[in-house]
Amino acid sequence: MNENYAIFRKFSTLEQATELKELLSNEGIESELADNVPSVDITFSGNTLQNQIEVRIKQNDFKKAEQILEKNAENLINEIHKDYYLFEFTDDELYEILIKSDEWNSFDYTLAQKILKERGKSVDDTLLNTLKKERLEDLARPEENQEAWIIIGYVFAFIGGLLGLIIGYFLWTSTKTLPNGQKVYSYSSKDRKHGKYIFYIGLIIAPTALLLRFASQF
Repeated sequence: MNENYAIFRKFSTLEQATELKELLSNEGIESELADNVPSVDITFSGNTLQNQIEVRIKQNDFKKAEQILEKNAENLINEIHKDYYLFEFTDDELYEILIKSDEWNSFDYTLAQKILKERGKSVDDTLLNTLKKERLEDLARPEENQEAWIIIGYVFAFIGGLLGLIIGYFLWTSTKTLPNGQKVYSYSSKDRKHGKYIFYIGLIIAPTALLLRFASQF
């Protein structure tokens, strides 16, 4: 898998992912498909990973790809019926879509803007750019409350368990991908430092513990 590519969209079916790949290809954007089996791009905060197909593109293509999807959505909006569920949303619910655009598809995001404008509400590029910037800042914040995992990591590292080694590695190196393709560390510098210590403690003690267990059998 090309390390220069980042997750652009996730889909529950291969058909949906392939459609987007073809759309991007027609506009000159290279992409690749992958599943979401994690390496270190996960968290310990209780999230449940679902089997999804990822569409990955180069980070410097994210803005152009977003524009392509929004343009495609604008073309589809002309065919939408008034019984579409977004027409029943309140203004606050529609603004929520604009705030959390990464959780919605491009069609709903664009339609939410159109409905708000038709209701006489303020929606312009300045507002949308501000909301996207604030959303990125919010998503970039490190995951909180890793104290329990840090304690468990130290315990298993000192008793020579491989689990301590694994926990330390994830706390130290795990990342998350933002909607603009930027990758940031999942945990605070303080928690990552603990993860690094746990990893190296485990790296030293685990092999020794294995050798002692092996030697005790003779």
